[in-house]
Amino acid sequence: MSYLEFKNRMFSLGCFNIHQVYAWQPGFDRNNFVRWSKNGLLIRLRQGYYTFPEYKGKSDFTLYFANRIYRPSYVSLHTALSFYGMIPEAVVQITSVTSLKTASFTNNFGEYDYKSIKQDLMFGYNLKPIADGKTLQLARPEKALLDLLYLYPFYNTRKELEDLRLDEDFLQDDLDRKILEEYTLKYKNKALENRVQIMINTYGL
Repeated sequence: MSYLEFKNRMFSLGCFNIHQVYAWQPGFDRNNFVRWSKNGLLIRLRQGYYTFPEYKGKSDFTLYFANRIYRPSYVSLHTALSFYGMIPEAVVQITSVTSLKTASFTNNFGEYDYKSIKQDLMFGYNLKPIADGKTLQLARPEKALLDLLYLYPFYNTRKELEDLRLDEDFLQDDLDRKILEEYTLKYKNKALENRVQIMINTYGL
């Protein structure tokens, strides 16, 4: 099989895994993955997952791949907070939440970090349309904030929350207080409720 034939079939997927390739071509030569990657025709995202170098220029696909290479998951925590402009720092890692075990992967698109939560806490994300008809699973601002306070319990004092430097204009104008309260109760975690209250007091919500 030629590389062009392969690319014509798989490119529109954005990224793909080897099982999708074998479902299409059961006799596919596995050595092609190694050879085409070495020649810069494919990019390995993690074991068994690949994409094409053309996607390096499409910024939303860096986040899209986070959803695809470890599922179920959605982009949350620092990456989502940075996406919404809620924290000032540029985020190096692409951070996600998953009901699977904690994991991390490094590839040409960056470092992908996954924090584990219970299955019943896998809610509160939207499907954000991106290029080529794809959608990205991205936490709502309220859920990204709660995931952060839940998974990083050291944010439990006024000073720690001030050091987070949350954007006060966003908190006042764009954060949905009703959804924040509704989501907080779903965690059924008193320590988290206390941290949320400290945050509310710290930023005058």
